[in-house]
Amino acid sequence: MALIDIQIQKEKPLPKKILSIEQFLEWREEDIQAEWVDGEVIIMSPASRKHQQIADFLSAILRIFSETKNLGLAISAPFSMRLNQTSAVREPDLLFISTANLHRLKESYLDGPADIAIEIVSPESIERDREDKFAEYEQAGIPEYWLIDPILEQAEFYILKQGRYHLADISDGIFRSHILPGFDLQIAWLWQNPLPNTLRVLREIGIL
Repeated sequence: MALIDIQIQKEKPLPKKILSIEQFLEWREEDIQAEWVDGEVIIMSPASRKHQQIADFLSAILRIFSETKNLGLAISAPFSMRLNQTSAVREPDLLFISTANLHRLKESYLDGPADIAIEIVSPESIERDREDKFAEYEQAGIPEYWLIDPILEQAEFYILKQGRYHLADISDGIFRSHILPGFDLQIAWLWQNPLPNTLRVLREIGIL
């Protein structure tokens, strides 16, 4: 574990010491987006407007789709995910938990891997999202990892097969989730400005 040496909001300072995973989960507050890796607390930078709009858009359609079909629960950041097989507590921009795994859900964190983890790449998170989290999510056994880059307007969807991530084929411009049957995401929706109307999208994927 590494010694932490960071500054937190004045209301709740964090002492310089080795922080256990339990201490981090107890310390973390709802209005602070932070992650824990090998004893080090990582405070997330504020999201850009475009980043937040894409996160809100995906959150809205995923929540309504999954709830309508009784598939599980979608939760937006800040909400921690404790990875069983790695020394990390991560906060994906959005995560989905299937009905079968809802027993892992605690009051302030998910105790174990999500079924889908979604990260929206920002300039400061490129290496973390593409390398660190990619390896951690793969090792933890998260079945789908969605990596959305609004700057490059590039979306990558990784499917876990035999313990390794494989890039999904989206040559027709549509990602078809293996975890959410019938959820067909048109990639072009993510880059529209303004983003498409949520009700129209829900009609197109057969919810309304």
